[in-house]
Amino acid sequence: MALVELRNVSKIYQLGEEEIRALDDVTLDIEAGEFISIIGPSGSGKSTLMHILGCLDSPSKGTIQLDGVMIQNASARELASIRNRKIGFVFQFFNLLPKLNVMQNVELPMIYSGIAGKERRERSMAALEAVGLANRAKHRPSQLSGGQQQRAAIARALVNSPRIVFADEPTGNLDSHTGEAILQLFRKLSQEGRTIVLVTHDPEIAAVTPRRIEIRDGKIAVKVDLALAGLDRQVRLPAQAPAASS
Repeated sequence: MALVELRNVSKIYQLGEEEIRALDDVTLDIEAGEFISIIGPSGSGKSTLMHILGCLDSPSKGTIQLDGVMIQNASARELASIRNRKIGFVFQFFNLLPKLNVMQNVELPMIYSGIAGKERRERSMAALEAVGLANRAKHRPSQLSGGQQQRAAIARALVNSPRIVFADEPTGNLDSHTGEAILQLFRKLSQEGRTIVLVTHDPEIAAVTPRRIEIRDGKIAVKVDLALAGLDRQVRLPAQAPAASS
């Protein structure tokens, strides 16, 4: 059984008399441990797909199963619990709370899970060590570079040991050098067995993942556009990620 199974999923919005199909009869499997990208231009449906995969939204039609649990009819409270226990999110703008230090930001998902303070601190430090940011644990987000803030956000996404991590344009707010370091980190996490889905419009980011899913007009493209998916040129990442100060 795949980690994620979508079957004939549609997301339909009604605008007056017009029916808008943001997703149109999508069937998709994601296996545990995969490192994939979902690529498509603005308005293609890729963000809608991520929201449904990440239990941030529910489909209008079809079924979705995550880690053996059918979730298309789950209540808002049930979806929140599933997100907290099984899913990690990394966003373009980091979404760190400015009044909390790095460790406190990383602890937040565990507070919602009811985990005791001592265990929260131990797990937060382990997650920060995994992303090369343990020496910044007591810093506020404003004291970090963009790359360091994204590393803190990745640590927060990992701290509850989620079954799958979604990264929505994770390098979109970073310079190219720092962005490459973040992609290198995702590749390292994938090699350690994490299931990671990158959502992007950037073909160079899509090209670093072993599997690419192209969305066009709410459907999965049967034939990948080589230029759009970045497969018409070779993209190389550095052999080692730059230091955590990136």
